[in-house]
Amino acid sequence: MTTPLHILSDSFGHKAFRPGQADIVDMILDGKNVLAVMPTGAGKSICYQVPSQLLDQPTIVISPLVALMDNQAAGLRANGVSVAAIHSGQSREENVAQWKEVAQGRTKLLYLSPERLMQPRMLSAMKALNPALFVVDEAHCVSKWGPAFRPEYADLSRLKTLFPTARIAAFTATADASTRKDIAEQLFSGQGEIIVHGFDRPNLSLTVSNLTNRTEQLLAWMEGQRGACGIVYCLSRKNTEKYAEILREQGFNALPYHAGLSSEVRFENQERFLAEPAVVIVATIAFGMGIDKSNVRFVYHLNLPSSLEAYYQEIGRAGRDGAPSETGLIFALDDIRMRRQFISEDGSDTEHQMREHRRLDALLGYCEASKCRRQVLMSYFGESSDPCGNCDVCLNPPDLIDATAEAKALFGAIEATGQRFGATHVIAVARGDETPRILQYGHDKLDVFGTSDKPKQWFQGLLRQAVALRFLNVNMESYGRLEIRPKAQAVLDDRAPFNCKDPTVKRAAKTPRSRTASKSIASSLGAEDAELLTRLKALRMDFAKQLGKPAFVVFSDATLIDMVARKPKTREEMLDVSGVGPSKFERFGEAFMSELKG
Repeated sequence: MTTPLHILSDSFGHKAFRPGQADIVDMILDGKNVLAVMPTGAGKSICYQVPSQLLDQPTIVISPLVALMDNQAAGLRANGVSVAAIHSGQSREENVAQWKEVAQGRTKLLYLSPERLMQPRMLSAMKALNPALFVVDEAHCVSKWGPAFRPEYADLSRLKTLFPTARIAAFTATADASTRKDIAEQLFSGQGEIIVHGFDRPNLSLTVSNLTNRTEQLLAWMEGQRGACGIVYCLSRKNTEKYAEILREQGFNALPYHAGLSSEVRFENQERFLAEPAVVIVATIAFGMGIDKSNVRFVYHLNLPSSLEAYYQEIGRAGRDGAPSETGLIFALDDIRMRRQFISEDGSDTEHQMREHRRLDALLGYCEASKCRRQVLMSYFGESSDPCGNCDVCLNPPDLIDATAEAKALFGAIEATGQRFGATHVIAVARGDETPRILQYGHDKLDVFGTSDKPKQWFQGLLRQAVALRFLNVNMESYGRLEIRPKAQAVLDDRAPFNCKDPTVKRAAKTPRSRTASKSIASSLGAEDAELLTRLKALRMDFAKQLGKPAFVVFSDATLIDMVARKPKTREEMLDVSGVGPSKFERFGEAFMSELKG
């Protein structure tokens, strides 16, 4: 009898499941509904691709992006697995031919977008197929609490009624407890298993920096990344163009990516990122979902993301090969104001806005953490962690100071001015700056006027921490005015101190060489093996160009490194290499063995 392990070995070239995969495969084969939350790079696709080959009826994979469908399909075909995909990037004739492959039983795996699946004609035709399994990829898109909600995904909640005998499996890398509960409720009325498998990505370094000068800070980060591939996230389309140009002027192969570019330019830039070895994509959040590139060495955020879920999803695109990779985040008080404004203006109901504000509060708490950032991040997702030694807080513990006097000056200025003004005004009151607006309102006559002589920038740092640590509220419905929370009132009433990181602006320390010196697993190879790996990558690129697909469709970096380590000389030895199955050996094996012989 064919078993999941046989399929894994014969079709995918792996001798054993990764942690957590086998349990999910067994649940699906047992007919259970499953929501699996697994970190990027943990092998989610294997969890449904393997059972799809063992089920009697077809498996329908619901995927959000054409490029993601095409790349998954290309990878499966390279492994000798028959697969079909129907999407807008193909002609009607091609889509009809793909459908016939499934309808006539020659293909058990079909990829569709949610929009196409939920059309009445497609649903009617689908009933005749009687699918055994629906797979919802990027399942956080289902939940309105998720970091990338797509309204068209919400319609998938009808599948459980329309196809009562089919099991449903949903997969995502990013979902907190409330999002997980909502996804399970939407897709299978909570009647299924929720599997959360390890959010920790210990190979990712974590760094957060207060804004001093974005360009200088970005270039300082990038100096250690020459020859590496990575992503730089910006909040606006304009800045993606700006910083891509700045990086090009500094000799980096940098390309912009945002929704305002034509689809042709977006596709070309994405393909170059996937195929070329040292491309830097400067992008809005429009870039990233479904990107399957193992050797992304860094992800930098020049602005505050929308939530810890979104941040975790975006940094998860780095280091999928398990090699050391860097993440960096710059944030400023103005970022907080803009994020609050986005939430208040998104047209959603009050409950949703409150939830999004709380999510942003959690992200701000991470940014202002005075203990291990990984512990804060893991705690948010319901997991525990020892201090990691691989974040900026562990490597350079912050100085904590007693800033009670200065906090009372700031909080007192907010209170005395009626909690009706924003940061610039209340800082000026606390410092005693005679601005036209202060004189207009007579705030120079207040008892709190000029009670501290700390620099403006110092107060901005203290205020940022006070907001992040929930001493103060930024009321976006009233144009960003600052309001006192109970914790701040306790400081004003001398019932509690205010301790914080020293807000004195310091130059960001260079990333420790001990962390970045090893840019990849490959860097530990000797000179001869490193040169051999380079030749194998060049050969892989030749095959990829012939196929018109990304390089990983041929072999992953991990597979090439395993080849270099094993140096297989026979077919049997090559099949022992992780990621080399019979189909890939027939297509590529002899050529790679020839290159290994030199």
